[in-house]
Amino acid sequence: MVTGACGQLGNEMQLQAAANPQHRWFFTDVSCAVDGGMSAVAPLDITDPAAIDTFLQQHAIDIIVNCAAYTAVDRAESDPEKAHLLNATAPGYLAAAINRRGGHLIQISTDYVFDGTAHTPYTEDCPTCPASVYGHTKLAGEEAVLADNPSAMIIRTAWLYSRFGNNFVKTMLRLGREKDSLGVIFDQIGTPTYARDLAAAIMTAINQGIQPGIYHFSNEGVCSWYDFTKAIHRIAGITTCHVRPLHTAEYPTPAARPHYSVLDKTKIKQTYSIEIPYWEDSLRECIQELINP
Repeated sequence: MVTGACGQLGNEMQLQAAANPQHRWFFTDVSCAVDGGMSAVAPLDITDPAAIDTFLQQHAIDIIVNCAAYTAVDRAESDPEKAHLLNATAPGYLAAAINRRGGHLIQISTDYVFDGTAHTPYTEDCPTCPASVYGHTKLAGEEAVLADNPSAMIIRTAWLYSRFGNNFVKTMLRLGREKDSLGVIFDQIGTPTYARDLAAAIMTAINQGIQPGIYHFSNEGVCSWYDFTKAIHRIAGITTCHVRPLHTAEYPTPAARPHYSVLDKTKIKQTYSIEIPYWEDSLRECIQELINP
């Protein structure tokens, strides 16, 4: 079962499912609105433990991939209760329910569990220290999942984008075509993640057998949001918009962002023998699909 099936990663999981018919798939979301996906999506409220149990029993679910989350990072600062419900309480419900069936949960987490003060890539063993409500709720979700299902797999990712939904890549493409100039943060460093690559890694874990624990996944390489934007415009052939670098202090937001959140992917690469694409190669693939659907 894939939750949050109408989001970026959920839609990419639908594409993965179409290529892996050896499994029986069920896609759920809080509503049935589908953003370009290929599969039927059933309504399921993951904040309702009874509804979760009923769904799992009716469809004999063995594995849950939880792509659902409260991802409005700034809004979470003024809406901590709802963020905690979706990012911490609900994953705990899912973990406990699938654990009662002897199954596995793959929980998607975030680089925001770190405060971003490091200068070398974060490994899974690095101490967590979230600096925002969103980060705190996602870390609480990790803790709830592991407490209720020791066989769970947690994958932390960062800077997610795809051709589905709203994301940084699509926003920068639109603004690049609409504006003569654009200011973008240059002193926050991380790695973009193409949701398709993450979905493929999740599928590899399912096919090879889920190994419990915490893992990191993003594309290879590093960049700033400024570098990311310059690459988006260059690949898309946008030449009329001048992109200028901004300090974080020049663009204040309600939620603090990590200044450095590069993730070390050694563990997931060695465990599943996977190669992860370079971020700009994956970006080029996504933009080509957006321009020539």
